[in-house]
Amino acid sequence: MYIIIGLGNPEPEYSNTRHNMGFDVINKLAKRNDISLNRTKFNSIYGTGIINGEKVILIKPQTYMNNSGEAVKEFINFYKEPLENIIIVYDDMDTDIGSIRVRARGGPGSHNGMKSIINYINSEDFPRIRVGIGRTQNEFDRIDYVIGKIDNEEFINLQEGQDLAVEAIEHWIKKGIDNTMNTYNKKG
Repeated sequence: MYIIIGLGNPEPEYSNTRHNMGFDVINKLAKRNDISLNRTKFNSIYGTGIINGEKVILIKPQTYMNNSGEAVKEFINFYKEPLENIIIVYDDMDTDIGSIRVRARGGPGSHNGMKSIINYINSEDFPRIRVGIGRTQNEFDRIDYVIGKIDNEEFINLQEGQDLAVEAIEHWIKKGIDNTMNTYNKKG
């Protein structure tokens, strides 16, 4: 079984923002694989289904980004899946818009959702996909940048990264993290 978690913020005002790339990827992955996200548990919305012949749980924590680890830890403890069967999808300012970066493990960087997860589960040893949102010109405007509304042109470019992330997740389930890194870190 695979647990796939997209990070974001639950309130409607955060939809269509750069910070909700994880939620957007989960929504697209669910739609593409006919998985209903209609259940709630552990402060999350989730759904179960099959991707490439494997059972999956798709999760959108509702704890707000900075407390994502609370929900992630609950799912990990309940399902007792090894960390290599869990993938976290989130926005990344250090990755170009329309691109993704797949990693088998690593630190949180400046991402508060990832800091929360690593703190709660006490490990950095889990796969992740960083969906590129680009960097703001003014470092003092980082918060406004990640939660600010997106214009139509940028939205189209961001969707390219979301689509790559969906493909990469499906590839990961079928061929593993190393093959996925070799294949998708070269794109975009």
